[in-house]
Amino acid sequence: MNEQVKTALRGANQLNILVVGDVMVDAYLLGKVERISPEAPVPILRTEKREQRPGGAANVALNLVALGARCTLVGAMGQDDEANILKGLLEGAGISAAGLVTLKDRPTTSKTRVMSGGQHLLRVDREATHDLDTEQSAALLKRINALLAAERFDAIILEDYDKGVLSSEVIRGSIAAARSFGIPVTVDPKLRHFNDFKGVDLFKPNLLELNEGLGLRARGDRPEEIDAALEALSARLAPAATLLTLSENGVRFCSGTGSGHHPAHAREIVDVSGAGDTVIAVATVLLAQQISLTDVAATANLAGGLVCEKPGVVPIDPEALLTEIDRQNA
Repeated sequence: MNEQVKTALRGANQLNILVVGDVMVDAYLLGKVERISPEAPVPILRTEKREQRPGGAANVALNLVALGARCTLVGAMGQDDEANILKGLLEGAGISAAGLVTLKDRPTTSKTRVMSGGQHLLRVDREATHDLDTEQSAALLKRINALLAAERFDAIILEDYDKGVLSSEVIRGSIAAARSFGIPVTVDPKLRHFNDFKGVDLFKPNLLELNEGLGLRARGDRPEEIDAALEALSARLAPAATLLTLSENGVRFCSGTGSGHHPAHAREIVDVSGAGDTVIAVATVLLAQQISLTDVAATANLAGGLVCEKPGVVPIDPEALLTEIDRQNA
């Protein structure tokens, strides 16, 4: 990593990025467990604090804003209290909700994590995961095209959590719209529509998603298996570049001009939730400024590791990332 990377990170405030995907509310019940319930063999949490944060694709947007970029979010929410909470959270974070549509037949996705001392005890989800129907998909695409026509965007992120917003129609229509406006597309995929993300500029699966999507059993500690899986991915989806996250084995990257690997850095891992959101956000900010793929991969790898040192889903601290880059270069 070099000074170009640091300049690009500081230049994120010149970027305008559209995020399309599954938005949600990340809620937390935080407290202490000091005894077991007499009613059943379960811990009793004495709640000390309640928190709510933008989650899913909204957490990707939160990372982009933390880096200094402007961001508009496209997704779906219900007609419920969580929708009002989400809109308030986005407004407070400086994220445009101009692309959000309200649907009657599904709730606003929410994940409530019950935690004691930084440790997860339980997660409670409220969601509907069926795909948007043809009419709903068309409405979302109409909103996307209107946003693209109204202002300049430097990149589009498709952030899939398999909650149904990224239907096949929305995926293909978003990629086609981006192509018509000359905007690069980056993708954080899930299994259900893995094979719909064809010909994008950057495809960022983790190893589980890659194996499930391709029907393989490649191991992260076996480079020859990873290389074979990436070749199969290239043959099927033809992304311009791939960034594969491998947890404790770091990241693997490849494109038509070459490939490489960056190992993981030693960390005190507290919580891996949201690390993928940080990786795709940082990678997109750098890719939009023509930073080389090897530096994109190295920096995103660092950023993903940093957010794992904190409990819960948290965005990247750009100053901490710049400091870590300097430490790695020392």
